[in-house]
Amino acid sequence: MERIQNIIIGLGYLGVFGAIFAESGIFLGAFLPGDSLLFTVGLFASQGFFNIAILIPVAALMAIAGDNVGYHFGRVVGPKIFNREDSLLFRKSYVAKTKAFYERYGRKTIILARFVPIVRTFAPILAGVGKMDYRTFFIFNVIGGIIWTAGMLGAGFLLGNFIPGIDRYLEWIILGIVFLSVLPMVFEWVRSRRA
Repeated sequence: MERIQNIIIGLGYLGVFGAIFAESGIFLGAFLPGDSLLFTVGLFASQGFFNIAILIPVAALMAIAGDNVGYHFGRVVGPKIFNREDSLLFRKSYVAKTKAFYERYGRKTIILARFVPIVRTFAPILAGVGKMDYRTFFIFNVIGGIIWTAGMLGAGFLLGNFIPGIDRYLEWIILGIVFLSVLPMVFEWVRSRRA
């Protein structure tokens, strides 16, 4: 617990906000622990190490900005990648499927993807590749960014205030958050295998 606390407090606001931005909009951020990071920072805010009134709006802004970068990256670079000849990883049909997927599920996907690791990073990029209407993307990106950051930070902050000594179980809580975050991907994988 003390090691995690020292790392996160050492990162400070800039480190936390940078990690949220990177996970939301940069390929390399796909494996950053966004959910557990936000929860943990919210918990530390309840102990006076961070100010929750600063964390929630700025973290939401970073998440929204990161998704916007991902969207524009997908819109500009995505088609160039997918216009190559078919290969093991890329097929021209992917663009058409992505566009159809976002036309059908786009609004819900942008919000729900916030709560699924890895998917959180790639959903806005695929929205850009699929040329999802930007105004629609932006509106649901803002909604999802606010719900995700306020929800995770708020949960950590409230639990830290109402359950004495909860920080002693931080490692188990983080493992639980990671487990719950990965469950939707596991269910989807099992469902697709059965289909």
